[in-house]
Amino acid sequence: MNLERMTSDKKEIAKMSEIATAIIRDYYNPIIGKEQNEYMIKMFQTEEAILEQLEHGYNYYFVREDGRDLGFIAFYPRENALYLSKLYLFKEERGKGFAKPILEFLKEKAKESGYNRIELNVNKNNDTRFIYEKLGFKIAWNEKNDIGNGFFMDDYVYALDI
Repeated sequence: MNLERMTSDKKEIAKMSEIATAIIRDYYNPIIGKEQNEYMIKMFQTEEAILEQLEHGYNYYFVREDGRDLGFIAFYPRENALYLSKLYLFKEERGKGFAKPILEFLKEKAKESGYNRIELNVNKNNDTRFIYEKLGFKIAWNEKNDIGNGFFMDDYVYALDI
């Protein structure tokens, strides 16, 4: 498995949007419902949204193996921590041990940026939160954010001190 940084090339952004949309639809429709999920995809995973995120300091990486796309990650520096915004793998790639090397990569990126903490939000109904707990993350606080259109993100904020 390797992590390949996405550039601001339009073809790469289009590929990232395609991968993100497919994975997120498959994963989140059962958790938050199709209507909210489509709204969030438009907000965060369209080509325009990804380009805007890049302009605001996000780092997107393709997760690949032998030329195959397995998923993607995105992170950015915040005030006190490296914030893991996205870590998604296609369904058939989950449970194969990719989370640990991805976390090691993120720890290195955090240290390079002068941080000793990684934070992320996880929907309260998302069972992957247990994977983060297994990797050493702890619930730091709860958050409920109004994202517009009558939708909310009801999350746990997890933190890992490194």
